[in-house]
Parts: sequence; structure tokens; C-alpha cells
Amino acid sequence: MQYAILFYESLEDFKARDDKANTAYWPGWSAYSSAVGQSGKLASGACLQPPQAGATLKDGTVHDGPYADSKEQLGGFFMIEADSLEDAMEIASRAPAASTGAVEVRPVLPMTNSEG
Repeated sequence: MQYAILFYESLEDFKARDDKANTAYWPGWSAYSSAVGQSGKLASGACLQPPQAGATLKDGTVHDGPYADSKEQLGGFFMIEADSLEDAMEIASRAPAASTGAVEVRPVLPMTNSEG
């Protein structure tokens, strides 16, 4: 079954991405990404631009930046193959965002072809 792992990062995490002197942010993510990739369970994933780079459509109106007003914002995601929610949670628990922000795991709703 596929699971989405959503990485919510703090404002400090987003700032650390651009800080060339920061030696902790990218190596942690690189090691985590490599480990999940080598496990054979990684289907896809992406690191997202900072929230202010995007826009949100809410009730037919476009808003600059994120709609959610929270300490953490969506920073990226992985799509993984896992045997169970518990297996997916174990993989998610090792993400760097688990110690500084939040990590959400959700089963992916299978899409079906309605044209038969």
C-alpha cells in the first residue's frame, strides 16, 4: 500500500535551508533520503519551496503564501510503499522534521479508472 509522508517544518528549518554555514540541515535530510531510497520503499518525493513562494485558492479567492496559519508549514513529502501504517510510521519517525516540526503519515486513496 502507498503512504504519503508529509514533512512540516518550522520557520527556523526553512531558514536553515538557505544558510550555507548550517552543516546540520541538509546532511540529515540527505542521510534520511538515502536510507529510505535504499530500503526500496521510496516511490517518489520532493522538497517544496518556502510557503511564501506559493499561493492558496480558498473559496474562489487566491491568497499569496500558505492558507494555514501555524508554526510549521509543509516543506516536502515522500510517497512510500509500506506493508502497514505502523511500518510507514517507523519510516516517518526517522525524518529530521520529526524532531523539529511534525510529520504526518496518510494512506493514499487508490485511484481507479472509471472508463472500465
